[in-house]
Amino acid sequence: MATQALTVQRCVMSPEFETFLARLYTDAPLRARFLAGPREEAERHGLTVEECIALERIDRVGLELSARSFAHKRTLKASSRRARSWWNSVRAAVWRRPRH
Repeated sequence: MATQALTVQRCVMSPEFETFLARLYTDAPLRARFLAGPREEAERHGLTVEECIALERIDRVGLELSARSFAHKRTLKASSRRARSWWNSVRAAVWRRPRH
């Protein structure tokens, strides 16, 4: 029985690829254009042929689920900041009252 050697190809992402990927998770209109034509959108952003090919194989369901999850987390974080800000304002107002 012959064993096949597994080769691991080192993948180095360019800054442009990383930026594009991050934007796919956070920019809904970009994500919609990408899902309609992955190669065209990737090429439009100046990515290499290899990067375009890799993006064509992206897990589309996983992309959408992750994007929704990240959006939900951003909403929760912003909501938490507003609540803390409100609470800090109330505490500051209470502590500033003159004491008799």
